[in-house]
Amino acid sequence: MNPRTQIESAVIGSEILEYLQSRREAFVSFMQSLTLRESPSNDPAAQTDVRELLISTLDDLGYRSLRIPGRTSGGHLYAGPATRASARPAQLILGHYDTVWPVGTLRDMPFEVEDNVVRGPGVFDMKGGITQAVFALAALRDLGVDPPVTPLVFLNSDEEIGSRESGRHIARLAKCVERVYVLEPSLGLSGKLKTARKGVGRFHVKIKGKAAHAGLDPSKGASAILELSHVIQSLFALNDVDKGVSVNVGTVDGGLRPNVVAPLSEAIVDVRVLTHADAEQVARAILALESKTPGVELEISGRIGRPPMEATKRNRVLWTLAREMGQNIGLDLEQDTAGGGSDGNTTSIFTATLDGLGAVGDGAHAHHEFLYIDKTIERAALLALLISAPPL
Repeated sequence: MNPRTQIESAVIGSEILEYLQSRREAFVSFMQSLTLRESPSNDPAAQTDVRELLISTLDDLGYRSLRIPGRTSGGHLYAGPATRASARPAQLILGHYDTVWPVGTLRDMPFEVEDNVVRGPGVFDMKGGITQAVFALAALRDLGVDPPVTPLVFLNSDEEIGSRESGRHIARLAKCVERVYVLEPSLGLSGKLKTARKGVGRFHVKIKGKAAHAGLDPSKGASAILELSHVIQSLFALNDVDKGVSVNVGTVDGGLRPNVVAPLSEAIVDVRVLTHADAEQVARAILALESKTPGVELEISGRIGRPPMEATKRNRVLWTLAREMGQNIGLDLEQDTAGGGSDGNTTSIFTATLDGLGAVGDGAHAHHEFLYIDKTIERAALLALLISAPPL
């Protein structure tokens, strides 16, 4: 960034931050409107109200919205400027309006504002982040800033359950844009941006043995539980702390009764990896497991559903841009690697991606979920500056 551009960005950044700080009450009020429209991932019908509010709001900002229906999800929202210069490159603002909280959570976990803190189901993950995007776009419009890279918006309703339906839409959009800003909440109370994420996999191990009476003729049986014990040890042997590989047998089940040699057992396995190479290696090792118990069969299914978001060269360029833009509004940004996955894992395969641009707070998926209003408004200003940046 040359000195002239730095000066111009600093001036614009100061104006954007002042604008957003002056709209603090409206910012919190809109976040409340989103939060009061409870939208759990597994209740598609409940997601309609929040989606329609977002469509109406984006329409008021001069965007044209498209409802993308879902088969089992509540569908998704894609929006772009109603008038757009065709020759311009595009960028994607990516988020989700589903939450992990069931309808009725507000009775025990109400939306509350206390001084600089907002609490409520989904405020941190990620209705605060969506609020940032709406107000960032409003700031650019009202201050007359025309981004040289066209902002597109995609908000899905199934991110918290793996983006099974929306993932293909996200991948297709990522191939068409030069950068992606992900509205997932920041990392830690200091608000670190997420420049890398672990890939996430899920595997299901089914073991078929042979039942027999444990007292009368145990030798005629083949214990699926005995084999499960071997499988579990083989799986845990794949852990590698230094490489950031974690393989966890999270749940197990099996057997019929204490006096019966177990004919069936099963385990659900969670896998986290930092690199694509490790993802392939661990997946191959799990799927290649063989039975060590005579008369027992293994049936293993699963995959790395979210590939790792690695700190690629283009992702680092985007992080450097964010750090420079942050300095223009007094932010000393930090970055780190997140252990969980997001839709940024998908977009990073195809284009420059920066994650964790959402709210600053804590308690994602927890009853103490909250965000800091002032820091989240600052992140809205940062997002607006990043949207207004020239092509990479």
